[in-house]
Amino acid sequence: MKLKSSTLRTFTTLHTWVGLVAGFALFVAFYAGAITVFHHDLMVWQSPHAIEQPVGTLADAQHLLDETLERHPDARAWVGMMFPGEESAQPLVYWPDAKGTWYYATPDDLQGSTEPPAAALAELVNALHYSLGIPVAGIYLMGIVSLLYGVALVSGIVIHLPKLVDDLFALRPGRNLKRFWQDAHNLIGVLGLPMHVMFAATGALLCLAMVVALALNPLIYGGKLMEAMPAALDTAPQIAAAGKPERLGGLAMWHVRAQEEAKQRGLDAFEPVYLKLTNAGDANAVVEITGEAPRTLGALGAVALNANTGELIASQLPGSRDANHATLSIAYLLHFGEYGSAWVQWLYFLLGVGGAFLFYSGNLLWIESRRKKRQAEQGTAQLWMAKATVGFCIGVCVAISAAFVASQVLEAKSAAWGVDVATGINVACFGTWAACLAWAAWRPPIRAAVELLGAAAVVTALVPVAHGAMTGAWFWQSAAAGHTALFAIDAGALAMAVGFAWLARVSRQRARVGESNSVWALPGNA
Repeated sequence: MKLKSSTLRTFTTLHTWVGLVAGFALFVAFYAGAITVFHHDLMVWQSPHAIEQPVGTLADAQHLLDETLERHPDARAWVGMMFPGEESAQPLVYWPDAKGTWYYATPDDLQGSTEPPAAALAELVNALHYSLGIPVAGIYLMGIVSLLYGVALVSGIVIHLPKLVDDLFALRPGRNLKRFWQDAHNLIGVLGLPMHVMFAATGALLCLAMVVALALNPLIYGGKLMEAMPAALDTAPQIAAAGKPERLGGLAMWHVRAQEEAKQRGLDAFEPVYLKLTNAGDANAVVEITGEAPRTLGALGAVALNANTGELIASQLPGSRDANHATLSIAYLLHFGEYGSAWVQWLYFLLGVGGAFLFYSGNLLWIESRRKKRQAEQGTAQLWMAKATVGFCIGVCVAISAAFVASQVLEAKSAAWGVDVATGINVACFGTWAACLAWAAWRPPIRAAVELLGAAAVVTALVPVAHGAMTGAWFWQSAAAGHTALFAIDAGALAMAVGFAWLARVSRQRARVGESNSVWALPGNA
């Protein structure tokens, strides 16, 4: 297949500029997304000695729910609960008060607090992934970025389709660094293409579902979108309280009834993970139990019951749910890799790191392609693109590692210091990121790159050190005790630190012996 040169130039230009516009956000999304694949493990890693906690029982969960409903009348209108299990060894309940402030309670803290236990780090990384940490508007921004990402993928396919096989196996190291970076960029893009297409499609769907629904409101929902949304997103219908008191059923009964309904729909196994309860103590009390059905596509499903009698109200289970629920469930599981073993998680992690490299290398190629080969002074656009790439991309790597270190220190010292853990972690992350951006703006690009890569290596190496020092769970002890999740996070941080150190060394070497007329060269190559 041969394309006209004019067509190829058009798609190359489109690919370049769309990649540049969306590349910064996509770098953060992929780097943070690689980490958030281990979302549940991060909560265990953050919490001191959480791995040693025995798994709670349904009786423990029932006691917690009863105490919450008794102590906190606001929870009777709406309360959620995580069952004890793989995600959380102990049960956790959460509810909003009349002002919309969320509270969380555990068997060790029946009174509850506004800070979820050991979730601040995982939530921060997840927020960086889907919204860059920007409240409200961030998720819609990332939806638009996902659409641009799709455009970049399509244009990249058109560019490389005529020479797909050659691009797949071409990786030519040597003195021509631009060619090497181009080969690496193409190789990673081609190898990961199917997954990148999936990430773009599911990312746009998950971020922009509400925007699409609002656009189609007059045509499909007849202007009654808000009334239709609960049925489209939830399993349990919205039922008003009857104002008639009635004795509430128990967790054991709900647990059994949910599994019975799943079995009747052909599911051999259904393990409840969390629930939502409304109108507790009323005749119209409704409980929606969400659980996992192994070996199914879109494994999460839900059963809604009358919370007093156990009578079935509605269900959305794998193999027997409507198009809305099936699409959103499958999109979520595909996007976050929650459909396989640990091997799938590590594959997603590598794809995330590879994707971050894809966008970082795209910026480097843009800078190099506009290099003025016959003069030492480079253009302002290239100079500031280099500064922005270093500060924004390498800066977020330093910032996330700083948040990991801060999470361990604050979990151990926050009570004595009077500091909120979540606030402290956010300040550490975004304060470090801002400092990296300022440093990159002040320093020459190559010096900033070497220095920030060195900082990334040091701070990332401190992650397992902080974990071991604050909890006593050194990574070799975690390995010996069979605590795979703790060992994997600490060992992974050490591996990333080595990678950052290697990149710093290569960048320093490039500055000294590489092409002198470049933003990546030291004055006089000295």
